[in-house]
Amino acid sequence: MQPAESPTQPAGAAAARYLNVGAFRFWFVGQRWEWSDEVARMHGYEPGEVEPTTKLLLSHKHPEDRAHVQDLLDYALQSEESFSSRHRFLDTGGKVHDAIVVADRMLDDSGAVVGTAGYYIDLTHTFDEARQEVLDEALPDLFENRAAIEQAKGVLMYVYRVSAEQAFRVLQWRSQETNVKLRSLAKQLLAEVVTLPAPTAAAQSQFDHLLLTVHERIPAEPSA
Repeated sequence: MQPAESPTQPAGAAAARYLNVGAFRFWFVGQRWEWSDEVARMHGYEPGEVEPTTKLLLSHKHPEDRAHVQDLLDYALQSEESFSSRHRFLDTGGKVHDAIVVADRMLDDSGAVVGTAGYYIDLTHTFDEARQEVLDEALPDLFENRAAIEQAKGVLMYVYRVSAEQAFRVLQWRSQETNVKLRSLAKQLLAEVVTLPAPTAAAQSQFDHLLLTVHERIPAEPSA
């Protein structure tokens, strides 16, 4: 992944219509960070007020999530893989933000991995009226193709541990950011998700147990 836009520029006007999204870059050598104005504001800073560093970013992580994020950063540095995460962080005013970090590897001209780049997606805020109007305009088309979209939402809900609404908003963001129809994006995601590595034996075993015993935990329906 080599984002064409500098992190100092907006992540995309269309993205801002649906989610609070900002871009970042992280160079492995020297652990140098860049973040967009949107990411700075998410953390409570004015653009250019502070220089992002690993120490600063970790200091903003929710105490219960900080060790997890540190482990993910260490893994990215050691494996040269992307830094992606679902975690909470606190802004300078102490407000808790629920965020997904979606990223890919950053390559130089020779194809060597030099870092990771992607987006902070702040899931804290809900739709406002303007965003809802945009959604309402798209509903007829969405109903026609809702099977693939619902399945794609399910994938995002599982991978990122987000709600159905949040998963839909992430799909909307990628659709608008890439100028690709939502149904086409959902169908292609479903076609390619099967190429990912299979779950570990332990994870599959745990799911087997869940599938075979889930009926035992369904609450009884209230009597009429």
